[in-house]
Amino acid sequence: MTETTKGVAAMILACTVWGLSGIFYKLLAHIPPEQVLSHRVLWSAVFFACVLALQGRLALLTTVLSDWRQVRVLILATAMISLNWFIFITSVQIGRATEASLGYYIFPLVSVVLGRLIFAERLSPSQGLAIALATLAVVVLTYGLGVAPWIALVLGCSFAIYGVVKKGLDIGPVVSVTAEVLLLLPIALVVIVLTGGGGFQDNGLDAGLLMLSGPLTGMPLILFSYAARRVALGNVGVLQYINPTLQALVATLIFGELFTPWHSMAFALIWGAVIIFSIGALHRSRQEARQARAAAKAASA
Repeated sequence: MTETTKGVAAMILACTVWGLSGIFYKLLAHIPPEQVLSHRVLWSAVFFACVLALQGRLALLTTVLSDWRQVRVLILATAMISLNWFIFITSVQIGRATEASLGYYIFPLVSVVLGRLIFAERLSPSQGLAIALATLAVVVLTYGLGVAPWIALVLGCSFAIYGVVKKGLDIGPVVSVTAEVLLLLPIALVVIVLTGGGGFQDNGLDAGLLMLSGPLTGMPLILFSYAARRVALGNVGVLQYINPTLQALVATLIFGELFTPWHSMAFALIWGAVIIFSIGALHRSRQEARQARAAAKAASA
């Protein structure tokens, strides 16, 4: 098996876990979302600390957290990822997982917009068209339902901002996420203590599920990091859409959430945007690969 094949397999597995995670959080729907989030932070911190300890990289946390410039960036990243986690958990509990899946469809497009606004990155024609279609999808859904899809917008924007913020950090994904959950850990512990254990003491099944939220958070990230180093960027972008697709299927087929004609129109527009965006990403990835091979060939001549 080639390294690329291993990377693709890891990417598919990571996105499958993310896509099916709604089922896991539905099992905890009787526990308030702030308590679920607090346990997710606690057990994620334990999981990532163990991973770094096994890798002999635990000392890196001290270096990262002693650099105030990096800590300021990490605080903003922590705010965005905790908001994202909280809204996703809440959306599953209140029967809005379909709208949550829409948020993860639009987040790559929001990332492109932020790249244009913050880093002055040029938009390709395919990116511009994809963004226009995604915007139209939000307008259609807002008109049809009589209210803006705030869950989708908050999820898409918070995750896109999180990605932009992470570009300012010159540290690995596991170290940075560990630092983020450690910064959030004091708040999480206060919530758990004030709520008498945050559902942990209710029964053994709840306790086991809450502890499992740590590995469920950590393993896909490690798989994604592994895949990102072995798979072309364009392919990574395309494979990421496995996640919201599975989320939408779980919401409609397993949770039985209402899927109106307005949802159908909005998702048709989103899928049009996804196809256009993905084709453009694959084309750019292949073009960059050809240019890299040509440059290498010229250098060796």
